[in-house]
Amino acid sequence: MTKNVRGFASDNYAGIHPTVLKAIEAENEGHEVAYGDDSVTARFNELVKELFGPKAVGFPVFNGTGANVVALQAATQRWEAVICAESAHINMDEGGAPEKMAGLKLWNVPTSDGKLTPELAESQIFDIGSVHRAQPGVISITQTTEMGTLYQPHEIKALADVAHKHGLLLHLDGARLSNAAAALGLSFKQFTTDLGVDLVSLGGTKIGALAAEAVIVTDASTAKGKALAESMPFLRKTSMQLASKMRFFSAQLIALFENNASLAIENAKHANAMASRLYDGVIEIAASHPEVVVRNRAEANAVFPEMPEAVTQKIMDEYRFYVWNQATGQVRWMCSWDTTEEDVDGILASLKKALK
Repeated sequence: MTKNVRGFASDNYAGIHPTVLKAIEAENEGHEVAYGDDSVTARFNELVKELFGPKAVGFPVFNGTGANVVALQAATQRWEAVICAESAHINMDEGGAPEKMAGLKLWNVPTSDGKLTPELAESQIFDIGSVHRAQPGVISITQTTEMGTLYQPHEIKALADVAHKHGLLLHLDGARLSNAAAALGLSFKQFTTDLGVDLVSLGGTKIGALAAEAVIVTDASTAKGKALAESMPFLRKTSMQLASKMRFFSAQLIALFENNASLAIENAKHANAMASRLYDGVIEIAASHPEVVVRNRAEANAVFPEMPEAVTQKIMDEYRFYVWNQATGQVRWMCSWDTTEEDVDGILASLKKALK
């Protein structure tokens, strides 16, 4: 494989942000207590309170799948299930980890834009008390979604209200939480804790970390929140997500999210802007090529055009990206914190050439 190939397959293709690398190096002096009882992780926990509210607590983990699996285990009893969109990352892209590692049933709902609605969520809340059906215990949403769309605050609040009305919890998979915050112009707290989200998977890797995510319990003062927070350390260990040298994971998260998440938001704004440039370019091309279709607007850092397979294959000779839906020819073009205007203009030129 050619080194330094530019691509649009994933924001995980991007490297580590230089500020994050320096933060790791800065902590590489002397000794610290292992397994999270270190001063750096203590600083991260203070930062969590700044980001999500004074009653929030955070638990660093290795990766996004681990964050989701640990969070969903904490939110459910052994006989309970998770309601999610069919396209949700926990359903489509985690290799069955929620089922295999956590033993969870996923009640997934088809949705064209990747977003759940109260009506879609309630369509799975029935046969309550019946031993023949896995009982719903949590609603899980992805922000931003796996279709590149964005939940507006009122949509999250409505889902939280539905969840709590039925005694369920609301989990938010925030692998791209920074991209959502940048697009909404809101703080993390304003579209999570303040709206009734109970658990957040906080993403760091896609926005510039080496490998650093966290599970956030937004309010550990309530009975349910306290139970979540108390179970988290044990679930993190049994799920193989407890880092021995945790200070290096916490240092990455601090570098990204200190000062009101300034670095993460800066990176996210850039990625979102590159996706907007890419979206506008595809729409302009599609105006004279009806075989190219974009059904969902680029609301954060991803564009999802549909095109003939032959066109896709020609572009793939120059750029890496994923075919998202084999049946429709939909592909995913993901922009990252280090995507350049030249990258965007290059893949647009490749699309034009392939269409000829």
